[in-house]
Amino acid sequence: MPASDEDLKARIAAGDRLGPDDALSPGYRGEVVRLMTIFVDSELAWAAGYADHINRAPGMRERVVTARIVAEKLGHAEQVMALLEPFGVKPELYIRSHAWTARLDRNTNIGNRRIGEDKRLNVLHYPLEGWTDAVAMNALFGATTVVHLGELANGSYAPLADAMSEIVRREGEHAALGVNGLRQAVERQGTAAAQVAVDYWYPRVADTFGVVGSERYPLYKAYGLRQHTNAELLGMWEAAVAPWLAELNLAAPSGD
Repeated sequence: MPASDEDLKARIAAGDRLGPDDALSPGYRGEVVRLMTIFVDSELAWAAGYADHINRAPGMRERVVTARIVAEKLGHAEQVMALLEPFGVKPELYIRSHAWTARLDRNTNIGNRRIGEDKRLNVLHYPLEGWTDAVAMNALFGATTVVHLGELANGSYAPLADAMSEIVRREGEHAALGVNGLRQAVERQGTAAAQVAVDYWYPRVADTFGVVGSERYPLYKAYGLRQHTNAELLGMWEAAVAPWLAELNLAAPSGD
């Protein structure tokens, strides 16, 4: 029999970690499934878009690194998809259920609006445009992934938290590889193309943190699935990317 929300929140407030064998309330169950689905869909969509750029990389080493990132993101999706199986998800059907390579027109700006049938983060609806653009996106969005997944690694749903403790480390490596790729692009061709890419991706990546003052946050906090507000997470990301932007003589867009 499902637990009541009040009982579940009391357990979480007392420091309990939960798993699929616990009696989960419908509300908690729904939010856990939602978070895992967003992660899986985002990894699948990210891998699908980045895979097209393996052969656009400027050298053999860059192609090997890009292929590794794609493979590891698919592995992360597979790992969390396995956690969805107790909730009725069939992996062999799921991966065929959406067009992971689908993208919008480059000039579209959907902000925080939810579109499409899958639950990928909105930034992954935009197409990559060339190698410098791809590594800039990987560097900026990779840093957001570390922030977002750090929340899940400290969450109350034990199977997901345990998986994220390892995944967040590898995603941090992906972000660092993106920064290194962008650094090499700047060394080869100067800052102009890199700055154009940063100007494009920075606000779209920032949108992944959602609306400031989100009404969902108190519920996530009570469920032990979030520890920080959207504004706090955005600030953590801005602080993380500022040093390497400055190092590369790049600037965050003003937002005017």
